Amino acid sequence: MGQIGHNSRTPLLDGIGTPEDLRKLKEGDLRQVADELREEMIDAVSVTGGHLGAGLGVVELTVALHYVFDTPRDKLIWDVSHQCYPHKILTGRRDRIRTLRQGGGLSGFTSRKESEYDPFGAAHSSTSISAGLGYAVARDFDGRDSNVIAVIGDGAMSAGMAYEAMNNAGAMNSRLIVILNDNDMSIAPPVGAMSAYLSKLISSKPYASMRHLAKDLAKKFPKPLEKVAKRAEEYARGMLTGGTLFEELGFFYVGPFDGHNLDHLLPVLRNVRDTDHDGPVLIHCVTQKGKGYDPAEAAADKYHGVAKFDVVTGKQDKPAPKAMAYQNVFAKALIAEAEQDDKIVAVTAAMPSGTGLNKFAEAFPKRCFDTGIAEQHAVTFCGGLACEGYKPFAAIYSTFLQRAYDQVVHDIAIQSLPVHFAIDRAGMVGADGVTHQGSYDIAYLGCLPGFVLMAAADEVELMHMVATQAQVDDRPTACRFPRGEALGLEMPARGTPLEIGKGRIVREGTKAAILSYGTRLADALKAADALAARGLPTTVADARFAKPIDRDLVRRLAREHEVLVTVEEGAIGGFATQVMQFMAGEGLLDNGLKFRPLTLPDFFIDHDKPAVQVEKAGLDAPAIAGAVLAAFGIEDKALETPARA
Repeated sequence: MGQIGHNSRTPLLDGIGTPEDLRKLKEGDLRQVADELREEMIDAVSVTGGHLGAGLGVVELTVALHYVFDTPRDKLIWDVSHQCYPHKILTGRRDRIRTLRQGGGLSGFTSRKESEYDPFGAAHSSTSISAGLGYAVARDFDGRDSNVIAVIGDGAMSAGMAYEAMNNAGAMNSRLIVILNDNDMSIAPPVGAMSAYLSKLISSKPYASMRHLAKDLAKKFPKPLEKVAKRAEEYARGMLTGGTLFEELGFFYVGPFDGHNLDHLLPVLRNVRDTDHDGPVLIHCVTQKGKGYDPAEAAADKYHGVAKFDVVTGKQDKPAPKAMAYQNVFAKALIAEAEQDDKIVAVTAAMPSGTGLNKFAEAFPKRCFDTGIAEQHAVTFCGGLACEGYKPFAAIYSTFLQRAYDQVVHDIAIQSLPVHFAIDRAGMVGADGVTHQGSYDIAYLGCLPGFVLMAAADEVELMHMVATQAQVDDRPTACRFPRGEALGLEMPARGTPLEIGKGRIVREGTKAAILSYGTRLADALKAADALAARGLPTTVADARFAKPIDRDLVRRLAREHEVLVTVEEGAIGGFATQVMQFMAGEGLLDNGLKFRPLTLPDFFIDHDKPAVQVEKAGLDAPAIAGAVLAAFGIEDKALETPARA
């Protein structure tokens, strides 16, 4: 399936190298193209894994957009862009589609460096309208007549940034086409022939011309009558189409209609393309996530994200986990605390299962809140809860928390509110790549006065740290932990609170010391094994806290060893910076200590297996051991450790 050849099951798709080839086909062929495209996408994702449901839902829309619009001259911007696989297949990347999310292969999202058909890279939500408006204004400055189309899902409409962009676009005359891909029926009334007819009528030139004429005539009336006429027209269109909200934001609204029906899609898109509207247009189409693949349609999550799977049965190839995933360890720990403290509540921003809070919600449905894709609101909402004596835990991915940084600073840190951040996806994340790598939270939180920062070295430590957070009632805290499976250690029923700002010695040595922050501790121990075999007994310590750092521990390591190496799966400016700042102030660097900070490198690391990413970052066991040897002036390129043996 999906292979090019004489007996191919995708004969029309085989002839499409670029959208220009697609536009040469007869309109009557597009239904078959869509069917073949859906089949090819299912086959490809069954090999690679990735986001499936969202792409299946926009197959017809993708075909229609590339058929009607002159891409790449016309700019097509996909919001979040996890639905872009059909788009990639049609835009010259079909021969590489089975490298999706693999090392050296295609990104799972749009990428400017990958193709001229990807005008804006995206993997976080609700950016498309802002970027599209920027493109539209630049086009107007240059006097060009190309189109700019932003495709945004109804879920992404829950973020404030989308409304900020629409409000700005609605106040301007730049021509921008926004397509609301409503795949949850959360806004649209039942879609049928009447709705399709009205959409076609309203998007047509005659209607637009009559509307302008009516507006001009209304302006000739006295002000009260002009206002009445305007309200009557808006009321009629709002009652017919449900577009009042978007009209109030300044958009010319068209819809809703069936986003899988090419007979509805094509004329509306053509009308919008060919009609001169003042300002932005919003096209509202209703689609079905997972459309056209029975296992996806039947699944609760519509196969949003999948592992490799069998196309016939839909069964995913998920190996049995060796240990509990870290987000589920967090959920277990938080549930244990919440059972003892009814002031504990949990908040997530549209990622209940990703953060483990779906399990918390099962145990405490009234104490778990999903704010939608609205991290800024989620953080300040937690602040309000904290002001009234509650203990909110905000479970947010590291890169998603970046979106709420002003709120973390202004609303939480400055007021010293006890909001507790559970920072998931800290460090390398594998196939999701640079947009989801939790590289910066140690640095961007470490510079804030009063924050307590922790990082769990394993699942037992994570349980202890959640228990520690639950005890803090006078300042904000954050605990970072990685994506993926934990180490398989036996866990307690409930964590035991740690002393704030105190680390631990895990192994004693005399020559060198490795001070690890977070989950690189296992590699630090492997490095110590290799160093001991070379006659360099090495102390290994788990810092536990980046802020406040364990001053006594740092003093001891600095004074009792010739070499001190810090290790963290975070960018420069994080844990090592806190340690260096303290040591410099204490004069601990004045007497010949050889200090080597190991952080993530100053470049972005593309999608790959997490272990490969860590190796590229120079944070695996051989790299740690190598840093110690180099500090002693020992070169050994053939160094072998248990990690690579």
